[in-house]
Amino acid sequence: MSDSNPSGLSDNAAAGIAYITLIPAIVFLIIEPFKKSSYVRFHAWQSIFFFVAWAVIDILIGLVQNIVPSVVFLTLTVLQLVALAIFLVWIFVFVSAFGGKRIKLPIIGGMAEKQANR
Repeated sequence: MSDSNPSGLSDNAAAGIAYITLIPAIVFLIIEPFKKSSYVRFHAWQSIFFFVAWAVIDILIGLVQNIVPSVVFLTLTVLQLVALAIFLVWIFVFVSAFGGKRIKLPIIGGMAEKQANR
């Protein structure tokens, strides 16, 4: 999937860049020629769903901390472990996308694939 586009950016590079933040992911879903590449669309959608899931998890852990203040230490430890796991998964999909691999994450990968093939 390393086809070079007229923009000079390969599909692999665009797919990897889509994982940097939500902004490039959204941009690649809108601009030519990337919006026509199912590979780039898949990674852009998976990136969006990944960041949304990350935010939801962060909010839920924060709610638990506020509802049950006596477990702050436990939730801080859990939050750190979850953040580390999410960061490692993010690095994995980021590098995989640059390498031309379509790694489907559980749940959100299927959602991304459906959106990419629309």
